[in-house]
Amino acid sequence: MAAVGAVVGLGNADFSDLREIKKQLLSVAERSRERGLQHSGKWASELAFALEPLLLSELPPPPALTEEDARDLDAYTLAKSYFDLKEYDRAAYFLRGCKSQKAYFLYMYSRYLSGEKKKDDETVDSLGPLEKGQVKNEALRELRVELSKKHKAQELDGFGLYLYGVVLRKLDLAKEAIDVFVEATHVLPLHWGAWLELCNLITDKEMLKFLSLPDTWMKEFFLAHIYTELQLIEEALQKYQSLIDAGFSKSTYIISQIAVAYHNIRDIDKALSIFNELRKQDPYRIENMDTFSNLLYVRSMKPELSYLAHNLCEIDKYRVETCCVIGNYYSLRSQHEKAALYFQRALKLNPRYLGAWTLMGHEYMEMKNTSAAIQAYRHAIEVNKRDYRAWYGLGQTYEILKMPFYCLYYYRRAHQLRPNDSRMLVALGECYEKLNQLVEAKKCYWRAYAVGDVEKMALVKLAKLHEQLNESEQAAQCYIKYIQDIYSCGEIVEHLEVSTAFRYLAQYYFKCKLWDEASACAQKCCSFNDTREEGKALLRQILQLRNQGETSSTEIATPFFLPASLSANSTPTRRVSPLNLSSVTP
Repeated sequence: MAAVGAVVGLGNADFSDLREIKKQLLSVAERSRERGLQHSGKWASELAFALEPLLLSELPPPPALTEEDARDLDAYTLAKSYFDLKEYDRAAYFLRGCKSQKAYFLYMYSRYLSGEKKKDDETVDSLGPLEKGQVKNEALRELRVELSKKHKAQELDGFGLYLYGVVLRKLDLAKEAIDVFVEATHVLPLHWGAWLELCNLITDKEMLKFLSLPDTWMKEFFLAHIYTELQLIEEALQKYQSLIDAGFSKSTYIISQIAVAYHNIRDIDKALSIFNELRKQDPYRIENMDTFSNLLYVRSMKPELSYLAHNLCEIDKYRVETCCVIGNYYSLRSQHEKAALYFQRALKLNPRYLGAWTLMGHEYMEMKNTSAAIQAYRHAIEVNKRDYRAWYGLGQTYEILKMPFYCLYYYRRAHQLRPNDSRMLVALGECYEKLNQLVEAKKCYWRAYAVGDVEKMALVKLAKLHEQLNESEQAAQCYIKYIQDIYSCGEIVEHLEVSTAFRYLAQYYFKCKLWDEASACAQKCCSFNDTREEGKALLRQILQLRNQGETSSTEIATPFFLPASLSANSTPTRRVSPLNLSSVTP
């Protein structure tokens, strides 16, 4: 099975010579570091480390120096030392007039980072107020003009094209940026940074189909990553499995991506297991640990989350991931002010960190500060329009503010990003219900049930909707299915909804003169505090009618069909039959 997956998943990518791939990775890691592209260098180094070591004779030679490189060497060496110390203006000053590709890139990149640093400093000072979104990197327009001239003259190498693409993206010129990033992947396919930037601009699978990408082994890593981002988790996991089979089984990057993929489909046990394994292999890793903490939070694993927070604090307490983990820890302890404080600290360290904006929005929601929550969610969407949690959070906020048309828009956006997530569908259904669009509400609740209702609420809401419309047969069918589902999965549930279901069924069977079934449901009602008295009253009525000689009906008069628009396969469901209580006894 794995071998077949490798063949299918990897297309035409050639992974037959892993030693050559390792040489390429080591070479591009060094070239990235020379240009100050630390993250791309780290990615290539981590991937190279997962492959077998090379012999001395196999190591890649250092890049050949040109005459221009030699002339610019002194200025480049000095500027690079300033660049490493984050003195970007100083580095740019000494690189003026340099002609070599490497020195020119560092000159332009220093100017870009200087502008970003100034923008971030201003952003931190105005963290919270509405003018925050107006802070711009003043260097971008100048950089665009200069890089555009070089681009037209075809004087930019792969790294230069990458920087030009970043500048265009920052200026919201997405279409032009995509074209430039695609060109960069053709000129220098080994540079991961260009592929990653391209990922951030692709909004759906259709868009991906129309891109003319180089047929290289790097494309497989890109596709796996973009499938994860687009919530195409099955395809992503198949790609990652294929890469593991091809020889990258020791890659901590791939292991972490698989864990994130399982987190995205809410397979919490599997994701936790992989993250724990990853921590054993790379105990000082901070990357992705905020995602790990989200899983621990969902499972309310306080001791494990506390240990993770303390552990990351010892490693580096001024990393955004560490701040998010601590924020999650305080949130789990219901100390929401403290949690929000740590998410704000994370954003001071990196104002473009998506997770912190979304989590801070959640905390403001807990503190009933809706205006601050809206602001935080909007910033999360600015960073990444594919973050369904931010769209969903905005929907919830406007729901609290009783603005159903706004909330419908945001829930729709969340649903587009997560079409098979029942929570989005239930939220949409509730919204349609408030707007009195009951046919649409029914469709949403039925679809939520069909895709696998996480919170086991869709059927109850659908039943109540039928109840409201006096469609008693359909309501009964939904309640029967709900009770069967609840007890078949053996979950501890809110008694309120189970008792509501039994109460309705008891009354329904009573009206249909099915005394045995009505009596059984009424007895079940007596198990719950809120329906005990009604259950007893109904039992007394049944007993009285039986004593008067009323016979039980043998059949329900009206056959029950689900509306064609709601039925998953447009076939009628069976007639409402008496509930077999022996199969649902906990």
